[in-house]
Amino acid sequence: MPQVRLIARKIHERVPESVCYEDLLSAGVVGLINAIDNFDASQNVRLKTYAEFRIRGAILDSLRQTDWAPRLKRRQAREFEAAIARAEQRLRRTPEEAEIAAELQLTLDEYRETLTELEALNVGEIDFLRDDDEASAILKHLPANDQASPALQLERAELERLIASAIDRIPRVEKTVLALYFFEELTLREIAEMMGFHLSRVSQIKSQAILRLRTAMSRHWPGARS
Repeated sequence: MPQVRLIARKIHERVPESVCYEDLLSAGVVGLINAIDNFDASQNVRLKTYAEFRIRGAILDSLRQTDWAPRLKRRQAREFEAAIARAEQRLRRTPEEAEIAAELQLTLDEYRETLTELEALNVGEIDFLRDDDEASAILKHLPANDQASPALQLERAELERLIASAIDRIPRVEKTVLALYFFEELTLREIAEMMGFHLSRVSQIKSQAILRLRTAMSRHWPGARS
């Protein structure tokens, strides 16, 4: 239960205040019960690691089912992506923050403030995947459906190539924040301390980087919005 509370609190810190912490906690408890019911010690995975995986998944599923993000924020995110695409097309290069803000007819401060508000839209499985051996082992023992088919493997390889190419084109500071957050698994506060930025500025940089990647993917990948 302490682990359920910890995971629920971490996720709650990154969603709007309208989302009830107790609701996330309840979903996490359901995930814990599921983990205990389905745990198989013969798979050489610790119960703690397996339970964390199921707890996070249950909480994220509950967020998706309730559509917790306001429609206005989702619309703003789409508008920002469209503005980035227009600026890239007009300038023939990766646009700077001020140029994106101008495209949206916003001041730089207004643009950055909205980026901070859009940070909560980025909550998803990618924020919680771990790259250690035990987490990988969990994925191996989950139902695969047709994920191992050659066609899907080829599709995944192409998707990874496109994402890598998109990351190569974003500004260095955004690339650094993504690397520290998703690969080194540092918190935004830890990244802010390391880079000498204010916490809100790191949040803005991360949101902008993800918007750039979504914009790039929407041009090359069918169904990228989903």
